[in-house]
Amino acid sequence: MKIVNDTNCGWLNQLPKRKNINVVQEDLKCDYLIVGAGFTGLSAARQLGKTKKNKKIIVVDAQLAGEGASSRNSGYLVDTTLNDGFTSNKDYQDYIKKIKIYKQGINSVKNFIKEHQVDCDWNECGKYFASSRLDDEIKIKEFSELLSKLNHKNEIFYQNDLIKKIGTKFYKVALYTYGGILINPAKLVRSMIKALPQNVNIYENSTLIKWSKQNGKIYTEINRYNLIADKIIFCSNGFLNSLDVKKRYNFPLTLTASMTRQLNKKEFESIGQPKEWGILPVRPMGATVRMTKDKRILIRNTVENKKPYFMNKNDLINNLKYHKEGLKKRFPSLPEDIIENTWSGIVCRSGNGSQIFEKVDDNIYVAGCYNGSGIGVGTFFGEQIALMASNQQSDLIKTIEDRIKPNRLPPQPFLNIGINTRLFYERLKANSEI
Repeated sequence: MKIVNDTNCGWLNQLPKRKNINVVQEDLKCDYLIVGAGFTGLSAARQLGKTKKNKKIIVVDAQLAGEGASSRNSGYLVDTTLNDGFTSNKDYQDYIKKIKIYKQGINSVKNFIKEHQVDCDWNECGKYFASSRLDDEIKIKEFSELLSKLNHKNEIFYQNDLIKKIGTKFYKVALYTYGGILINPAKLVRSMIKALPQNVNIYENSTLIKWSKQNGKIYTEINRYNLIADKIIFCSNGFLNSLDVKKRYNFPLTLTASMTRQLNKKEFESIGQPKEWGILPVRPMGATVRMTKDKRILIRNTVENKKPYFMNKNDLINNLKYHKEGLKKRFPSLPEDIIENTWSGIVCRSGNGSQIFEKVDDNIYVAGCYNGSGIGVGTFFGEQIALMASNQQSDLIKTIEDRIKPNRLPPQPFLNIGINTRLFYERLKANSEI
């Protein structure tokens, strides 16, 4: 499973290149092997390193640590999500459980930032669920009532107010939630690499080719070398299926995003000089848009069901057209050539929007499938799966285990038929929002 990411991620290109990259080039042994060096894997390694100081911990990643989905998302640390389907009392109770997980995710990231004095452009500025169609007001009001019932402070805004707040008259109605947080995801995950304890060794560009359990040990082949571990924790999120872990409970989707260069003074004034903001779509296939701290605009408005290992240049160029179109709709005063970076990333989904967190077998653990909320939930799940792999229990593990479990998906080719049909349908419904 060779993974090749494009090298044009706007978040990553703002940071210096990392040096001293270690690659698996010999046979190795360890107490704990963690597969995946994103928010989950790095958090698991950090937790294990602190609580198991006399144990040898190895983290491997098929690409550079933190430079997969963890650095390539839109930088939302979510407190609430809209498209969860809360139509019955049972759904409502499940949503409460999901909200608890989001809250703990935020707490996990907050605690990490405080402990390690991290600068990741943290901004508790809230977020908007917005639509250009006034008929989405019904859905927004229903969601507002739910959040109010759960004591989540929120407010509905209409076009005249939104023009002043975000600098565009494109949106007709929006629900503003006060608990959302915006960050620079690449800065956060880069800090997690630096925070790893001394008994944690990280190996990058090191691909797990195959693995098996024999006589109570985990045997793996990585870059044609053998690595034997007492326990293994899979934290590879969108690539779980590729590693034969929890197959038919999750699937990856490929997203692409673009980010502009910094707006100059004249351009920034032309859109009303707004403070940093973030917009999520009311309709599932609509655009995610945000204004960053340093006056850049990010837009993501494509979702595709394709193999997640590689996004070719032609596909990126084709999707860039949608990003330019989306920006022009919202900010017609900005120049055509303002986009500086376009990149792809992977999100992992389950059939019912739930996450994966469990002991699969003796010595085998897995955490992943965050359905677009991987910054907070991924950090939280990483810390807790490490405790579980250490044979420890906690009230927070019980909170996770109390969630609704992912449902089993149909086999191929029926799964892809269903995914593609749903994406086509949602794309039609959200056409005006792209």
